[in-house]
Amino acid sequence: MKKIEAIIRHFKLEEVKNALTENNIHGMTITEVRGFGRQKGHTEMYRGTEYAVDFVPKVKVEVVCDDDQEQHVIDVILRNAQTGQIGDGKIFVTDLSNTIRIRTGETGRDAL
Repeated sequence: MKKIEAIIRHFKLEEVKNALTENNIHGMTITEVRGFGRQKGHTEMYRGTEYAVDFVPKVKVEVVCDDDQEQHVIDVILRNAQTGQIGDGKIFVTDLSNTIRIRTGETGRDAL
């Protein structure tokens, strides 16, 4: 099993969520996060004063899937989150040793 974490722009969330759902990829966790990469934040004006925003707001989408779905999930996220500009985000893929459904105690693929 794989855990795919995608850090994306806020305004792309609905597109990514809908595309994943349309592709029969169900079950995802969404978290509002802040961070920076090459973008290194930006400056904004508030009441005539300029200030630095070091951490840029983003959204983290987490999806757990079987190994054979990994590339499909990545492709769907890439197609729908990409704008072609700096700050589009990153995708991280992690191996999972096990998954357990708390309600029933099912494990592995059955727990997805």
